[in-house]
Amino acid sequence: MATTPSTANEAGLSRSGLYRATDAGSFTRIARGIYLPSDGPAADWDLIEAVTRRPDATICLISALAHHDLIDAIPESLDVAIPRGGRAPATEQAITWHQFDAATFNLGRETTPITGTELRIGLYSSERCIADAFRLRGQVGYETARDALKEWLRRGGNPARLIGFATKLPRARGPILQALDALS
Repeated sequence: MATTPSTANEAGLSRSGLYRATDAGSFTRIARGIYLPSDGPAADWDLIEAVTRRPDATICLISALAHHDLIDAIPESLDVAIPRGGRAPATEQAITWHQFDAATFNLGRETTPITGTELRIGLYSSERCIADAFRLRGQVGYETARDALKEWLRRGGNPARLIGFATKLPRARGPILQALDALS
């Protein structure tokens, strides 16, 4: 489990004990103020840092599409959404913070475990990811949105469910309807 100086007592250590344990090799510093047991299972440091810095962190856009295996691209950094108005924390790992409207932030949001830890991080559903890719196609690219939609449809995705998500998000419905029309 990820340990911070403020949660060191849960691991049976004082704050200074955590630093001494790190110096002795019992813990590995993965980012400023975040430590993992050195003998622990392998874990994704980007995800751990994101959820430790912001418990409401949610994997989105390219990273979420790749997580759902809807695209072949490997993201350069972890795309993480937080509600608009919140502060994007400084991070050491490759994390790109995106601010989504607080009114629609939880739409299609689920949580998924982080392998090797007891932590969970938010993840948008495949329908929400596709709708976001179309509404933010200037950032992710129209081809990425279209390819994700094609793969999702090939797997038996329900267009009516996708349109339901698209009507709740700004600038998503029109481009998705056009793409569905072009693909049929």
